[in-house]
Amino acid sequence: MRITYNAPFVLSYTFLAIGIMLLNNFTGGRLMADFFTLPPVFNFRDPFDYFRLLSHALGHANWGHLASNFAYILLIGPILEEKYGSKNLFVMSLITALVTGILNIFFFPTALLGASGIVFMMILLGSFTNVKSGYIPLTFILILALYLGQEVLAAFETNNISEFAHIVGGVCGSIFGFVQNSRLAK
Repeated sequence: MRITYNAPFVLSYTFLAIGIMLLNNFTGGRLMADFFTLPPVFNFRDPFDYFRLLSHALGHANWGHLASNFAYILLIGPILEEKYGSKNLFVMSLITALVTGILNIFFFPTALLGASGIVFMMILLGSFTNVKSGYIPLTFILILALYLGQEVLAAFETNNISEFAHIVGGVCGSIFGFVQNSRLAK
């Protein structure tokens, strides 16, 4: 038996995030703060802030944060990558990171860090993997109610978690699921 690089986007994304975390340890946390955390106030004159609109999805607060996000990404991602293709999943992830970043800047006075928006995008998108054209999967409705319902309730708690990023990621995954499956049905 041989080991195979079965999900190029998911595995590359995982190894890149791990590499960034390792490098961050050698910089005393400066790498994460300077390049992989979207600041609460966007500086339109700083080219790095444009980079951070996407790069925040590669950064993580600590190893536990990274492990919890990538446990889901490694579980769900390969299935999605097989169904939608590496390039499509990459584009969906970029769009989710960008939308999450932009909306965070406009609506919240907090920094943004982590892949949770992409995790929730994948969770909701995953409920569309075996759907037929013209049907709404019951699994989608239940995941929407359980995951996003929980996030809406948690949004009223004081914590360091961006439930908003989770909700936006879930909305992106839902939209991608409907759009991608209507394309595949044609």
